[in-house]
Amino acid sequence: MVTRKAYKYRIYPTEDQMVFFARVFGCCRFVWNKMLAEKLEAYKEGKPIPQITPAKYKEEYSFLKEVDSLALANVQLQLEKAFRDHFKNPRHFKLPRFKRRRDKQSYNTNSVNNSIRVDFENGILILPKLKGGAKVKLHRYFKGKIKSAVVTKTRDGKYYVSILVETEEPRNKVRESRSRACGIDLGLEHFVTITTDYGTSKVRHPGYLRRAEERLKRLQRNLSRKQKDSKNCEKARLRLAKQHTYVSNARKDFLHKLSKAIIDENQVVVVEDLNVKGLLQTRLAKSISDSGWSRFLFYLEYKAQWYGRSFVKMGRCFPSSKLCSCCGYKKEDLTLSDRTWTCPVCRVTHDRDINASINLYKVGLGRPEFRPVEGGSGG
Repeated sequence: MVTRKAYKYRIYPTEDQMVFFARVFGCCRFVWNKMLAEKLEAYKEGKPIPQITPAKYKEEYSFLKEVDSLALANVQLQLEKAFRDHFKNPRHFKLPRFKRRRDKQSYNTNSVNNSIRVDFENGILILPKLKGGAKVKLHRYFKGKIKSAVVTKTRDGKYYVSILVETEEPRNKVRESRSRACGIDLGLEHFVTITTDYGTSKVRHPGYLRRAEERLKRLQRNLSRKQKDSKNCEKARLRLAKQHTYVSNARKDFLHKLSKAIIDENQVVVVEDLNVKGLLQTRLAKSISDSGWSRFLFYLEYKAQWYGRSFVKMGRCFPSSKLCSCCGYKKEDLTLSDRTWTCPVCRVTHDRDINASINLYKVGLGRPEFRPVEGGSGG
């Protein structure tokens, strides 16, 4: 089975290579904005949106000839896809926007005639038109044919490359699972409640954004006092961007380690399908954004595929919290504020989160004898 996997590495470019990357970023941004302006003008006038290629601008703007042509061609493809997505689903995909120099910068290039190479022994990355190759921290080894690479400069000034590799071995080294199934209930006070063959445990919410909130506010106030476009303003912006990056990286590190531990220990992982987008419009938006639920479920799903596990996402209508995990009674009037409740049939008092994780765990086991019971009849 041939599949594609992406590997992300940190790049440490020289000053000349930083200038080269800045030139490529600028040319890609320039071509995007020029093509977008023409397309939006035709769209507002009710005319057919024109098909534009970067070659149209190379005669007038000769500096476009100095950068990788495939990077400019990919800009055209990305812009056309953005318009297609908007016309297909305008409520979900907005019209493309103009790019700014201060945003995250990136460009995508393809490997033609082995133009993208990685030297694992010396830690060197070879890219089209990049002189000498850039130093890169290769913390992971891969085998396969390189298809493309995306070079990115984050807002805090760091460089990364994401290499897309075509490989016949998509799975990583698989460990023998200790538990048959795992039920995961997501929450805000405790990030997850996990039930396995060995019992139930809770993982506290790390709250990285909450802990860094005061420092972020102070850095934001400091930035707002600086004169716009001054050197001190840029320094303050960089300090704020680094703090945001620290919070984001700490959250990702926590989610990666937790999801990897869950996948290693369990053969079947069952979770709830939450309406995160709808929850972000409530008063709990900050806490939900800090939790990273969507990213956590995404990590679980693709790692389950990599390590040969089964990943089950239950529908939003599944009443995991309302079902008694002992007898199957369904408590219809359970509200979000009810953290504990007592089953009127079997008289067992349930912790809401633990009860939900047990019900999801039983789904993973696939027990045929477990059936939800409506009303007051026993299970």
